[in-house]
Amino acid sequence: MATGKMSDLPLTAEGKAYQVIISRIDGLKVSEPEYRNAQFQLVAKGIGGFIVFGGMREEIAGFIAEAQSRADIPLFLASDIERGVGQQIEGMTPFPCQMAMAAAIERSDKDDINLLMEALLYVAAEAKETGINMALTPVLDINRNPDNPIICTRAFSDDPETTSWFGTQYINILEGQGIISCAKHFPGHGDTATDSHIALPVIRKTAEQLKALDLAPFREAIRSGVSSIMLGHLSIPALDARPASLSHRIINGLLRQEMGFKGLVLTDALNMHALGEYGDAGLECLKSGADILLHPENAHKTASSLQLALEENRLDTDVLDKAVKRILDKKFLLANRVISSSDTGVHQLLSQRLSQKSVTLLEDPSGILPLRDGEASFIMSGDSKYFTNSIFNTAINTDASGTIVIAIFTSVAAWHGTSGISDVERNRLNALIRTARRSVVISFGSPYVLRYFDDADALVAAYEPSIQAQQAALNCLYGKAPFTGKLPVNLSGRH
Repeated sequence: MATGKMSDLPLTAEGKAYQVIISRIDGLKVSEPEYRNAQFQLVAKGIGGFIVFGGMREEIAGFIAEAQSRADIPLFLASDIERGVGQQIEGMTPFPCQMAMAAAIERSDKDDINLLMEALLYVAAEAKETGINMALTPVLDINRNPDNPIICTRAFSDDPETTSWFGTQYINILEGQGIISCAKHFPGHGDTATDSHIALPVIRKTAEQLKALDLAPFREAIRSGVSSIMLGHLSIPALDARPASLSHRIINGLLRQEMGFKGLVLTDALNMHALGEYGDAGLECLKSGADILLHPENAHKTASSLQLALEENRLDTDVLDKAVKRILDKKFLLANRVISSSDTGVHQLLSQRLSQKSVTLLEDPSGILPLRDGEASFIMSGDSKYFTNSIFNTAINTDASGTIVIAIFTSVAAWHGTSGISDVERNRLNALIRTARRSVVISFGSPYVLRYFDDADALVAAYEPSIQAQQAALNCLYGKAPFTGKLPVNLSGRH
């Protein structure tokens, strides 16, 4: 392992080209010798790091430890752990999504703030045990579009001040624990109905609207010492004709010069389709001011294209050197990996408590809640992949007295293209509501689906389709726990 000031290390053009790349790791494959060796070949070439998707606790930790031991320069080990390390790695703790956290935590309550701090410390501890040193969180997008298919409940809120406050807590805890935090997706992915994994979203706000709203959490993140910022693959005509991740004007002009950010700038994943028509997107992102090329389709091809661009004078050596210097200076400050076990049992209990606190009662004007045992029949709707293992399978009562509970499962995921339900399904459910004596609609996922069910007697938001959220909602439904959540967004999307 190299010592001293890393930015003074002599690197070849090939070494620099690999150093600006973070490549994908499929965690479930790291025990396969052929796959493992292929990743260690990248390490030998000088890869900047890996982004981890999936895997088992011990296997991932072992792989990361070996990869770091083989690296001449420490590796960035990044992961999308917006919902805790358990979002990616089996055996670790899944925590509620960001919108659920915002619903659960009352910012004026010291006990609630302590719960949030404790949860974030647990996330940091599990990241360090695993070897993850770059947490690709918090999401600082302000979700102003109810039909946003890729942000939605990943956002804290549709309010810039709320988003800024929660973002600051995440940043302070993670950075304080020696983990690189990453604010995303600059300059704001919250006001679109397009998934940038599938196509390039166009945001038609004025520069003044963006600065007043979408940029506010990023300004606060910079003041709070966020180490890295991820660029969204977004078209914002008011700022530049080129997409944000390819825009020198947005990266260097707005982010670095105007907003004063001196840390690492990452692209969003380069395997996404948003930049498909822009040729060698990795090269163009680097030339425009990005430091790190995240998740290209093929790391070797990307590194080769950068080297060729250097040889043909299509890439200025100074541009690459500045990116590498920022990367190496940050790696020099990284905390050493902590080899210790996390008490995931304790962490899971806190996660359950936060889920319970997040469940939100939007409407119950007739006071039909709580229900009595055996009073209702349950209908599951939405994404059927959640039906098989749902706890509502055991709660169904076919001999109900006329009260129906409709559980709508939706998910926010890459390449999915929607965070809601179809018009056909919406109409079917409304027909059931009109014939029922009493009705409750619970959203396990996007709370915005609830805006279509005004005829229901009660509306409940539970923010995600996990078993944990389902149990929390059932507890509230039958009076075993109070509804304490506060809705962090305006369901109409109008402000």
